[in-house]
This record gives sequence, structure tokens and C-alpha cells, in this order.
Amino acid sequence: MFVSILVGAEGSGAIAQTTGIQPQQADVRSADARSADVQSQVTFVTEPVVQPLAAATTPENPSASNSSTGASPTDPDADSLGELVAATPLPDSLSGELACLAGAIYFEAKGESLAGQLAVGKVIIARAQSGRFPTSYCGVVYQPSQFSFVRGRAMPAINKSGRAWAEAAKIAQIAHHDIWDSPVEGALFFHAARVSPGWRLTRMARVDNHVFYR
Repeated sequence: MFVSILVGAEGSGAIAQTTGIQPQQADVRSADARSADVQSQVTFVTEPVVQPLAAATTPENPSASNSSTGASPTDPDADSLGELVAATPLPDSLSGELACLAGAIYFEAKGESLAGQLAVGKVIIARAQSGRFPTSYCGVVYQPSQFSFVRGRAMPAINKSGRAWAEAAKIAQIAHHDIWDSPVEGALFFHAARVSPGWRLTRMARVDNHVFYR
């Protein structure tokens, strides 16, 4: 019995065909003649064989696996930021970068609405991505003379058993993974609404107790 297996590549698939040849009697022809006869009976099939690919882990697809700065929170198609925060798990611990982001949210917007906390977090992230400030969350938070709660490149102690820290930690994850938009997307500066520093910047919006600019 002669068995011919042909495997080739075409586009994203592959082609293969197996043909069995059963001689009726002893074949005494030359090897070249027998080979020509086999090839004349081979049929090529060009149906592509497509296999699904596993989700790729890229910076644009952080949900494909755990990020180095924390697991991506669950996105349940929430109708509100409150629903999203309620569905986001509170991790046992945060990476150094997310701890810096959550700490800034905690001290700058503790007690404000979830939207106000998210707005503060978005500013930290926008600064780290802008090329005008340090390129890490911790670098942004600990940059000298930027955040009043920082003392000697350190934060005050945080009560991590309360609701305020839980909200800040969850908002930090949501902001980091860019799951919910804020009206101050792209803002690089903010100040307390009770003061008027007279900045020559483009005012974007007031959210709770802060005014945001770019």
C-alpha cells in the first residue's frame, strides 16, 4: 500500500490530504511510472483549518492576565461607577505603584464622591503618561512640592480597615485599568475649590471639592 500525505500552508490555515492506493496485482513498472500514477490520484483540498487563539496579553489588553500592578477588576457592564466599585474585589495587598495611586486618592479625596476620587486618580495617571512629570505613579506622588500630604517622601499612616481606604484602593484599580471615564480625562492639575490660585490654564470642570485643569 502506498500512502501519500501532503501538508502545505495557505494564509492562516493548512491543507492536508491522505490517499490510499490498493493495487489489483503486482506492479512491476518502473519506480518513476509508479510514482506518476500515485500523483495523478492525489486530490488537493484547500479548506482552511482555523484554530482559535488564546487572548493575547498586551498593554492594550490588561484583562487577559493579571497586570504587574494588580489584577484587573471585573467589569460587569455596570450602569454606574457605584455599581462598578461594588463589583470590584478589594485585594489583600497592592503593588507599590497602585499603593501610591490609592494613597493619593485617599488623602486628596477621602470623603468625596466616587467620581471625585476617580478624578484625582486620573490626574496622577495623566501626569505619569504625559512626559512632563515622572513616569511612575510613585514618582508623580512624591515629586517635591506637589501634594501637601507628602512629608519627606512618605505618606502618613492609613487606616486600611475602613471604608475610605477600600474605596480608594478600588478606584485606583479602576483608574489604572481605564475602565470608567471621568469628565476630567487628560487633566494635569487641580486645586481645592475654596482657593483661587489664578492659574493661566484651561479649566475643565469642578468635581466635588476640586477644580481641574489641563
